[in-house]
Amino acid sequence: MSEPHGDAYAALRARVTAVIECAEPAALERVAPATPEWTVREVLSHLVGVTDDVVNGRLDGIATDAWTGAQVEARVGTPAPALLEEWEKNSPQFETMMRAVPTEVAGQAIFDAMTHEHDIRNALGAPGARDSDAVVLAWEWAVDARTRGGARAIRFVTEAGDTVAGAGDPVATVRASRFEILRAATGRRSANEIAGYAWDPAPHPALLIAAPIFRLRATDLGE
Repeated sequence: MSEPHGDAYAALRARVTAVIECAEPAALERVAPATPEWTVREVLSHLVGVTDDVVNGRLDGIATDAWTGAQVEARVGTPAPALLEEWEKNSPQFETMMRAVPTEVAGQAIFDAMTHEHDIRNALGAPGARDSDAVVLAWEWAVDARTRGGARAIRFVTEAGDTVAGAGDPVATVRASRFEILRAATGRRSANEIAGYAWDPAPHPALLIAAPIFRLRATDLGE
């Protein structure tokens, strides 16, 4: 059961809604970082589309590029207020479902949504919520996923203490915030930015990448 994940998602949706509603319409057409060249409105379309697909049982190819791309394509030209209305309609059922599924499943959903919350915030110049429940739960999921996936172990020293994630003895110690490490793991940081964390031994930025779908940024994001 994943009660905290449903609550964290509801809070995340409220935050993103507020940020979108405060933005100028033209700003919603800015390209967000480290996405498939999605604009802010298209990132929102993906978030909305996930809830729509899940509550309606459209799970074939879940989390693939084709699945997420279809969510964006289906909402081309849809204005932000209509997207937010659709999100509000589907989210209560989605959040209820998150409370009923295994933590591993709910955690991945939070990890994805948290990543895109901060893509939107960065594109709109609206930072915040870097210590939210969504960040905490995404961190817990990411640590567990690295261990389950058998990636080389890293010792992370964050504001929450020491954590070893991965298999075997740690090959490095990295000191940074959970937020920073999560952004690095999803390709939202350059090698230069990651090298700025406290490493022991020398920096090895590619170690932090969470999955093959992510890659280091070529330029600093400066988030």
